[in-house]
This record gives sequence, C-alpha cells and structure tokens, in this order.
Amino acid sequence: MSFLESDRELSRNSYYAATAHRSQRHAPLSGAVRCDVAIVGGGLAGLSAALDLRERGLDVVVLEARELGRGASGRNGGQAIHGLACGQDVIEAQLGLADSRRVWDMSIEALDLLRERIGKHGIDCDWRDGYIGVATSARKGRELAEWADEIETKYGYPVTRIPPADITRWVASGRYHSGIHDPRSGHLHPLKYVRGLARAAADAGVRIFEDSEVTSLQQDGGVTLRTAGGEVRAAQVLLAGNVYLRDLAPALDARIMPVGTFIVCSEAMDPALADTLIPTRSCVCDNDFVLDYYRTTDDHRMLFGGRVSYSAKMPPNLNESMRRRMVDTFPQLASTKIEYAWGGFVDITMNRAPDFGRIGNNVYYLQGFSGHGLALTGLAGRVVAEAMSGDAGRFDLFARLKHRAFPGGRLLRTPALVLGMAWYRLKDLL
Repeated sequence: MSFLESDRELSRNSYYAATAHRSQRHAPLSGAVRCDVAIVGGGLAGLSAALDLRERGLDVVVLEARELGRGASGRNGGQAIHGLACGQDVIEAQLGLADSRRVWDMSIEALDLLRERIGKHGIDCDWRDGYIGVATSARKGRELAEWADEIETKYGYPVTRIPPADITRWVASGRYHSGIHDPRSGHLHPLKYVRGLARAAADAGVRIFEDSEVTSLQQDGGVTLRTAGGEVRAAQVLLAGNVYLRDLAPALDARIMPVGTFIVCSEAMDPALADTLIPTRSCVCDNDFVLDYYRTTDDHRMLFGGRVSYSAKMPPNLNESMRRRMVDTFPQLASTKIEYAWGGFVDITMNRAPDFGRIGNNVYYLQGFSGHGLALTGLAGRVVAEAMSGDAGRFDLFARLKHRAFPGGRLLRTPALVLGMAWYRLKDLL
C-alpha cells in the first residue's frame, strides 16, 4: 500500500469529517494563471499565510492536492497549547536566552491570533479555554513542576500548579501524580476551523484550487508550478504541504519523518458524566515522551488520542487498543462504546523544533511542527507573510534553527526511529 493510499485509509472514520459541514468546494486548477504568491498545501499553515498575504494586498493562489484540511490540519487532537513540541532548552542552546524568549512569546501570540481569527471571521469551531498538563509518576511530577518554575521565572508565563492532593478534582482519574493548568491554551474542532479559515481567505480574494496536486516546481527567475490540469507562474512560492510534499522537495523530505498517530471518539455520554471527568472541560495531555491526549467534545463525547506507528498502516484492533487506554484512564467509561477511530501523519523533526526556511530566494517552506502545530501554524503563516512582504526578521529567527536529516534515508530512517522511540518508552516507564 502506498503512502497516500494508507493515508486515505487512516482518514475514513473521522469524527471531525462526520461533524463538520462543508459549505464550499473549489474546482481543480485548469489552464495557466499568474499570481504574486502561490501556496502548495491547503492546511492551517497555507491558509493562514494566504489570509495574511491577501490582507497585505498580494494576489495569492492556493493549490491543494486533495481537499482543504484533509491532512493533519483537519485530523489532529484539536489542542492549541503554549510553546513548541520541543523544550525551550533546545531553542536556548541554538539561539540563546533572549531569542528563545522571543520564540516563546510568539507561541503565546499564536494562541491570541487563533482566538482573534475565530472572532473576526465568525468561525464556529467549538473553541473552549483551558489546558491541563498531567504527570504520570512522582518523577514526572517533579519534572513538570521544574518546567513550570522555569517557564514562570525565565519566560514570564505563569501556570497554576496542581498538587497530588488536588489532581483528581481536575481530572477524575487515578493515573496521575500532579499537574498544571493553563487557561490561555485550549481546544477546538480543527476541521471546522480549517474550513472557516478557507472561507475567510476565499472571501478576501484568495484563489483556491482543490484536487490540484503539484507535480513539478521550477525556479527560473520566478517560480512555475505544474499540476495535471495547468500551471501557476508566481513571483514567490510557499511550500506548506509537510509530509505530503514527498518528491516535490527531496531536501526537505529528508528532514522530517512521517509518524502515524491515532484518535478514537466515543459515543455521546450523559453531559453530567462528561462534566465529572474533566470538570473545567479543558483538554489534557500527559508529559510522557509517547503521550496520551484527550478532551470532551461539545456533544459530550470523549476524544482520546495516543499511540504512534512508524509504518504506513492502521494498527490492528485500533478501536479496542485505544478503548483500553481510555478505560485505563477513566474506568467510569468501561461501558462506553467507540464510534469513530482514525489516524494521520505528523511531520516530526529530529529535535522536534519547527523547520522554516527558504530554497533559493523565492521559495519558502514551513514544516516540522511535530504534533504541536494547531496554534503555531497560524503564527507561522503570519511570519512567512511578513517575510514575503519584505520584513523577514521574525521568519529568520526561526530559520536560524539548525536541522539534521534523519539517518538512513527514506527506507532506513524508520527502523532507526523505532529503536530511538523504544528507548524513550523505556524511560517513560522508569
């Protein structure tokens, strides 16, 4: 089974697709068009950039290989959380403390930008405030407390500490030692949000083409992109397709690894039960390296994510294995059925830091959000729009982060990563 065939299989039984109304469809590209900026990829990063570029007066075209939000943007856990997928120590080591603070502040700006766009464009996407980070052991609890101290003292970002005596009042589970609460982070229905962004971009004059996979990119002064139905001639291009770019940009493909991650969603439960599980209705994530993340939805279901896979296949017995994880966390849900189960591919980098940069002078790229991109993609779209409009200061701050290719190439990097992840799983258990 090919990568794209597997991806279609993983996306078939998505709660998001079943509950997000689609009001707009966009025809494939036909013929030749010209524009200031062409964007490859109609997910959160591409659409966010398109909206900002159009607001700056540029003529923008978006080319989406399938349908908008079909990739990770429309299938993720729906959690918009402070910071990056990597620790701030990774950023400090490369950029120093002052610039690491700038990066952290931009991750918080990303949360504000997300709320701003929901309000400005009237996007109905089930937003709720609140994130709870939980520790699965006393050792992990100490690590989480140390992180909270550092983020408050070095980065000026306070969070509420949840001591062991109080943790079950926040999350009605016996699994956790302690936790933190951040009211500024939160969660939403990602596919509804993607489609809301697309509507706002189209209303602003962005030309969007679906079912328009880019088959070649040629830099010849400007940039020419070709699809099966036509071509786009642009002054500048943004590559925002992440793991789906594949052979279009081989040098970029080597620096990210597609890792499968999976989510189940329960049947609707009694609202009173949902309220007892997570009384604040915040989203929750543990601090293991291979983590669980979950939240209750607006229609009172438990949406529970976790597990990873390094092959391109849906794991066997996904519904049951994920249901066991859910029930291990919440025995109260022992009789609750699973109605949806789906997966998708996360684009991770070696150090889990985002990978932004240029190919030549006029092809920009955004990738490597490493499972932490719901809010950050919006900020990434803004900073690349600034760069394409002549102010590259914030984009170049991210572009200074150095990234290495995964060892072994496309064929051998997966076994190498499996060994590495096995080591981190063992550390989680110690």
